[in-house]
Order: sequence, then C-alpha cells, then structure tokens
Amino acid sequence: MITTPITAELLRGALELEETPQGLQPHRLPARARAQVPDQQLTMAEAQASGVRLVFRTEATVVELDALATKNSYAGAPPRPAGRYDLIVDGALTAQATVPGGNVLVINMATGGAELEPGPVGTVRFDLPAGSKQVAIWLPHNEITKLVALRTDAPVTPVPLGDRRVWVHHGSSISHGSNAASPSTTWPALAAAAGDVELVNLGFGGSALLDPFTARAIRDTPADLISLKIGINLTNADVMRLRAFGPAVHGFLDTIREGHPTTPMLVVSPLHCPIQEDTPGPVMPVLTDGVLRFQATGEPAPGKLTLTVIRDELARIVKLRSADDPNLHYLDGLALHADSDPELPDDLHPDAATHRLIAARFADHAFTPGGPFAADHPTG
Repeated sequence: MITTPITAELLRGALELEETPQGLQPHRLPARARAQVPDQQLTMAEAQASGVRLVFRTEATVVELDALATKNSYAGAPPRPAGRYDLIVDGALTAQATVPGGNVLVINMATGGAELEPGPVGTVRFDLPAGSKQVAIWLPHNEITKLVALRTDAPVTPVPLGDRRVWVHHGSSISHGSNAASPSTTWPALAAAAGDVELVNLGFGGSALLDPFTARAIRDTPADLISLKIGINLTNADVMRLRAFGPAVHGFLDTIREGHPTTPMLVVSPLHCPIQEDTPGPVMPVLTDGVLRFQATGEPAPGKLTLTVIRDELARIVKLRSADDPNLHYLDGLALHADSDPELPDDLHPDAATHRLIAARFADHAFTPGGPFAADHPTG
C-alpha cells in the first residue's frame, strides 16, 4: 500500500486546512472568521465536513482512509447513527461505509453543556473497480473529521477543476444536511450533481445569522455562482427585529459584491416550516421519550421576525437591488418546500426523501436553460 500525503490539491469543499496533532482538519470558514465566532454551535458546524470530499484519479483497487471522527450524541436520547462516507466512482455512488471509534460529544439539551468522550482513530476501506477512474470520497456531513492517512495500492493524482463552475452556497441546517441520508445526498450536493458544478457548501446548522465574517468568507472565495438561503435561523434564535434585518441583508450582499460584483447570485427565502410561519422564536428543543422535536416559543408582536415577514422583506430587497444589479435573483423558498409537501419529522428539518425533492426543484429552477445559474444565462 502507498501512503499519499493529504493536501489541498486532493480536497474540495473546504476553505482551509488546519494541521493538528491528531490529523488534518478541514474547515468551512477561514481562521480569521473562526477567531470571530461567538458561540460553540457555529464552531462545531463549520468544522463538520458538509460538502468536503477527497477527489483523485487512480488505478488502485483498494483505498483506505484513517480518520478521527467527533460524533454528536444527546444526553437521554438513543445513540445517533455513525456518519457515512460516500464513495463516488466516475460520478456514480458506488459504496458507503462508516469509521469505527472516534470521539463522542455528549450534548445536554437541558443545560446547553457538552462533554467530550475521547476515542481512537478508525479506518474506512473501499474496494475499487479495475482500471483508471476518478474517485471521490465524501466525508460525513454531520461529523467533525480529522484526516490521518490515505493509502492505496496504486498511485493517486489530483484532478484539476478545468472549466467546471464553482457554486458557493450558504444556508442553515437544511443546507448543512440535517436528516439527509448521506453526505452526497444532502440537497445542495444533489443539486450540484444535477447542475454539473463544483459545490462549496457553507450551510451551517443553526448559524446562518447574517454574520459579517461569513459574508467576508464568501467574498474572498472563488465562485462562479452564489446562492444564499436566508431567514429561518434568524427566527429560530430570535436575534433581531425587522428594523435590523433589512440593513443586515443589504450589508451582507454589499460585502459579497465587493469580491463578486457580477457573479450570478440567488437569494432564497425560507422553506415552509409550520412552527415558524407566523410565530416568532426562539425555537426550543423538546426531548420526549427519547425523541427530539422543536417548538417555537415567541409571541407575535410588531417588528418580530416570522418566516412570512422574512419572505416579504427579502422579495422587496431583491426587487429593489436588482434594478441596478441584473445578476441578483430571488427564489421563494415555498417553491422548494410548501405546506402541501411532506411534513418535517421533527417539525424543523426535512427527511432524506424531501432533501431529494428540494434538490430537484432547485436544480430545475436554477440550472435548466433560462435559469439564473444556467450556462446559457446571459449573466451566467
């Protein structure tokens, strides 16, 4: 077996790689942004490897990856399934596996505290078909993964991007991949495959809060296409009122436009979520008989944000700005998931089948001829 150093040339979907004593840590926010992160939720979310994958060309018939996982567990709830590694060979999902061992972060929903239980490095092994092929190993979207070693029985070479367009997407836990079946079947990953583009997924569970450091990260990241799914975390956390929301959206867009003045950009409003349509946050987790669900606890009042209020304001802002910015577009999130679609199992996040539905609808809107991300679009 040949051990190949894991370098940036072999990884896609990460904005930065950090050398740690335990292995190479992919990050989805750069160090400057991480230094400004105010809470553990975003610290954990950006370190989870949603959309991050190893990509290489090889004639190997065996590949092994040593990795140290940090998996989440909730006190009082049944253990969560281990994160999946998806093997994609020449564009097709070929196999899936998990890595044994790893750390476990036990989260106490009642107190908000967490305790780390350390564990060992594990190995995932895949058998590959004979001949030259392009291999992608998608890392678990819902775990922190430190990469320790990559081994194959034949040399590997990086795969250049060529003329493939890069799509940077920012959103909340649904974009991050909550309740998706595997890393390559989150809705952004499926939509990227349908659009034949390279995904950089900046979906951060619970943390799409119009943070200026996130806007600067998007501004400084090479991108041919940008989408921003804005709104639901702002109601979940009840962090601002309508008076602050509009200027914050303008500032977020202004910052991104500093680095991408003409890049096609699609603003997506919240998907349908019954508990937040007309009820403000904060949203609180409720653990009953080992089942985790969510409920909105706010009281309606003038200026408080609900999903209905946010959709109206986002539509207004994009209409106003698009008069001078023809590359700015708007998509009502209800076109991706509406009240007539399958219910959200925990009242907040879609299931795996609904991820596929959302992906198909997004791809049909954005990537098909005439869409804002279509190759034939006049501003694309």
